[in-house]
Amino acid sequence: MKVKDILAAKGNRVVTIENGTSVIDAMSIFSANRIGSLLIVDKNNTILGIIGARDVLMAVVNHLEKLKTMAVDEIMTTNLIVGTEDDSVDYILAIMTENRIRHVPIMKGKELKGLVSIGDVVKALLKEKAVENRYLKDYIADKYPG
Repeated sequence: MKVKDILAAKGNRVVTIENGTSVIDAMSIFSANRIGSLLIVDKNNTILGIIGARDVLMAVVNHLEKLKTMAVDEIMTTNLIVGTEDDSVDYILAIMTENRIRHVPIMKGKELKGLVSIGDVVKALLKEKAVENRYLKDYIADKYPG
């Protein structure tokens, strides 16, 4: 299974915010969209970084007094790990596990094609295993002619 299969099922909508947005506003966007990460872009939609719920939590813990005036630029991760539509789901899972990340932007050159979460990956792998399991059970039960 490939990443493009996940994106075909879930869609390619990615919520982004501009750099300079306050952390408080970003928290509202997380909540309103029920998402766990936001890509930070400039006015030309060039990706500058990503923030996740953990980044916000660490900002609360380390900079509570400054939180109301803090911008997402101050807490975002700028060294992004990205994938492609042709990456296998197993590869993306390994990248997420190795780097302890929960979201991977999917790129085609400089074009954003989507965002894959660990939940998306687990869901896809569970579905793939369930289908394989059913085929194997049917084969063992001699349900196929021939």
